[in-house]
Amino acid sequence: MTTLPNVVADALDRVAPRLRLLREQRGMSLSELSALTDVSKSTLSRLETGQRRPSLELLLPLSQVYRVPLDELVGAPPTGDPRIRLRPRLVNGRVVVPLTKHSGGQHAWKIVIPAQASAPDPKAHDGYEWLYVLSGRLRLVLGDRDLELGTGEVAEFDTGEPHWFGSTGSEPAEVLSLFGPHGERAHTRTDMEQQQLLSSLHNETRADLAA
Repeated sequence: MTTLPNVVADALDRVAPRLRLLREQRGMSLSELSALTDVSKSTLSRLETGQRRPSLELLLPLSQVYRVPLDELVGAPPTGDPRIRLRPRLVNGRVVVPLTKHSGGQHAWKIVIPAQASAPDPKAHDGYEWLYVLSGRLRLVLGDRDLELGTGEVAEFDTGEPHWFGSTGSEPAEVLSLFGPHGERAHTRTDMEQQQLLSSLHNETRADLAA
């Protein structure tokens, strides 16, 4: 009987030749790929020869450059799991995981912000946003207020007010974001129900990111 660890190991072993094939199909050199992904040429070479185990940090930029979904990039076997498989993507240096797929109403994202200080660039637009800090510390600039939120803290605000959020520069932050059209606010549950729901979402998205 094939065990899950063996299935995962087999899938990882097939990543190296797949990465090399994708690069050659696109007529790219390792130097060109390194410039586009900000991954060193030696690391890319070791990935393609199987000397380096692939990680999410290395596969995400490759997925973006090759325009290939992560599960296709690693050749993940079908599982028969009815749950929607999350597809992380890089947006302005952040890992963004969409948790909803519908076109209207509220949208949810998990956002992983690296520990890198950056200059705030507040913007305003219609809508209402609710932020929950899953881990780390988050800097939130809202109008003329400059706030710092820690793990377990929540902020909600009208996005018509100029706003920006990012890393404090001291450590990475993982954030759950809910955004709705103008005037549509998040309906929160009791504290215990909310903590249970957020803990479940956090654990599921962490598992998918590690997959």
